[in-house]
Amino acid sequence: MCGRYSFSKFKSNDNDIIKRFGPVQLEFEFGPRYNIAPSQQVPVVIHKDGGNHLLGLRWGLIPYWAKDEHLGNKLINARAETLEEKPSFRRSFEQKRCLVLADGFYEWRKEGRIKKPFRITLKDGGPFAFAGLWDSWLSPTGQTINTCTIITTTPNELMEPIHNRMPVILQKDTEPLWLRADIPSREVKGLLTPFPAEGMVAYEVSSLVNSPRNDLPECVLPVSSLF
Repeated sequence: MCGRYSFSKFKSNDNDIIKRFGPVQLEFEFGPRYNIAPSQQVPVVIHKDGGNHLLGLRWGLIPYWAKDEHLGNKLINARAETLEEKPSFRRSFEQKRCLVLADGFYEWRKEGRIKKPFRITLKDGGPFAFAGLWDSWLSPTGQTINTCTIITTTPNELMEPIHNRMPVILQKDTEPLWLRADIPSREVKGLLTPFPAEGMVAYEVSSLVNSPRNDLPECVLPVSSLF
């Protein structure tokens, strides 16, 4: 699964964000984030009204048909292999695909009774996009809540020693294709593959990342370089 990630080098008014994911209309203000956790508002790009928009969505998908919002706590990830089978994701996979912006993610490797946290990034350290899904849910009080989930797949060679799943990182040139709702889901399903291991690095980080209360620059610093 992917239960924690970072977007640590950027804020909403950075020209680098507009260049990398643009043209995009900014509708969400954010600063550097070092330890993003489920249920928090996260920067996401969606396509609507003929253009791309950068919004803040709650991490943890609440399907439009859900009876209450607590279902979102269980749906922070969606398995690529079963998107078309699961009622929670099927409609969003067809109509509401999104980019979840990041520059690294965390995973914990079991070593006996100990779990060691690792941070995984692209080799160039730059921003990238997880393949995501989103949906809108109307609460009993009439409030519209927009939420998202991150799609996961099997691990590449770098991730295999750490964990048996990894988030889907899209290649830059496929991001526009992923966002287009006029393209059937069956035509973009092939994008949901492990990112090439040779383009990534992983390193051990501090146990500070274990707590979502620690959204600190120290979370992204290496303890030691193992890969």
